[in-house]
Amino acid sequence: MIPPDHPRYRSLVVRERMAACARQGIVSWEGLTAHGRGEAFDYLIGERTTDSARVAERTAAAMLLAARHPVISINGNTAALAAPEIAALQRACGAIVEVNLFHRTEERVRQIEALLRDAGVAVFSGEAEQLLPLSHDRAWCRREGMYAADLVLVPLEDGDRCEALVRMGKKVIAIDLNPLSRTARTATLTVVDELTRALPAIANACTALSVSERKHLIDSLDNHYLLQEAIVEMTTRLAHALD
Repeated sequence: MIPPDHPRYRSLVVRERMAACARQGIVSWEGLTAHGRGEAFDYLIGERTTDSARVAERTAAAMLLAARHPVISINGNTAALAAPEIAALQRACGAIVEVNLFHRTEERVRQIEALLRDAGVAVFSGEAEQLLPLSHDRAWCRREGMYAADLVLVPLEDGDRCEALVRMGKKVIAIDLNPLSRTARTATLTVVDELTRALPAIANACTALSVSERKHLIDSLDNHYLLQEAIVEMTTRLAHALD
């Protein structure tokens, strides 16, 4: 039992949940390593949403609302961490939610889809095909889902699929705490924030933005600038910690 007054209470609860989901097969064991890496970068921004991340989250909302056929792509870590938040974002923007896995088995897909449905997500399922130009199981997707999308939101992404989606002419929104990653540098827009902070912020912006604000955010998008600002936030905080 983790005492609620523990200074790392939330982090420890999340770790326990991730470990439990790994034992169930929802999260891959490799996914635990990825979660820990992300948590380390969250320390560097002070476990808070930075000013540049707020701009990115509002821009992500504008892009989702402007898209013709937006898809939210979900892996095991995302489902384990944020199934209710995914449901809220889907309600706010109307995007399709599709499961796409690197360590793919049909049993894992069924388990993750069930977890999402229990949280209120309308999961887009059905026959998957190897449609993406990749040599691993991330290539499997639905023809009327991710393959047909003009925009894909990819929380906790691997870089090669992000690159493949961009080469296919799709806009890609990444949620990635590491501003130096291949995913962050390849995506159309990168939100450098922790997933359970980012998703509600994007959902809230979907309902709050005016039409003129949406257009301004999309027209002024500069992902290179947003990544630079995230790095400045991290290095400034480190410098202050060493004073």
